[in-house]
Amino acid sequence: MNDFSRRKLITTGLAATAGAAALGLAARTAQKYGLVPPDHGGIYGLGETLTYASHRLLTRHSLAREFPPSQISKIPVANEMAPFNDAFKRLQAGGFADWRLSVDGMVARPASFSLAQLKSYPSRSQITQLACEEGWSYIAEWIGVPLSHVLEAVGIQPQARYVVYFSIERGWWDSIDMADASHPQTFLAYGLNGGELPVGNGGPLRMRVPRQLGYKSVKFITRLTVTDSLKGFGKGLGSASPEGGYAWYAGI
Repeated sequence: MNDFSRRKLITTGLAATAGAAALGLAARTAQKYGLVPPDHGGIYGLGETLTYASHRLLTRHSLAREFPPSQISKIPVANEMAPFNDAFKRLQAGGFADWRLSVDGMVARPASFSLAQLKSYPSRSQITQLACEEGWSYIAEWIGVPLSHVLEAVGIQPQARYVVYFSIERGWWDSIDMADASHPQTFLAYGLNGGELPVGNGGPLRMRVPRQLGYKSVKFITRLTVTDSLKGFGKGLGSASPEGGYAWYAGI
């Protein structure tokens, strides 16, 4: 090996060591300031931590892009769904009059809200893009009540860190941190493009998190749990469990 090759090898090694040390320091800093995501373990853990921490530090109050009405997609894509369970079919047959959203966990006033109650709160609308992890997307006008309004109504405790939300479809749940839960664009959506939210798009009630990929916007929401830890919630789509198959934080 000549001197040039030896110097290059040493320089590359030193740079790699410095880079690894810097990443380790960044991870420790994230830990110190509570910027570590629930899925920080495993081979992708460091990358997940750096992504989440940098987004929270740099874009905590940023807004997802909103579009003019002229850019609303002609056909909002509806995923193919497995046959609905009996509980959903019964509620659908009754026009969803008996649909309820329960809120529990670290709250002062656990509650159960009907769709009519949710619709009685001040509504908001946004024209945003739903970007699917599979590569397709569409732009639509979403109408609903900000999640923050519902959380204020039940009185969340100061130590709360996450909101876990559950679909009526068994095993389908996800969670967000309080930064996204309190964000003005995070909705409990019950309307789409001026009408009711179609079942194919998550009706009658869907979580809408426009700053994250589509799988965080879980359909058919019936329960919210406010918590300081995601341990013990089991496996779910996009959950903190590696078996969930997706990263917990899907910021875009």
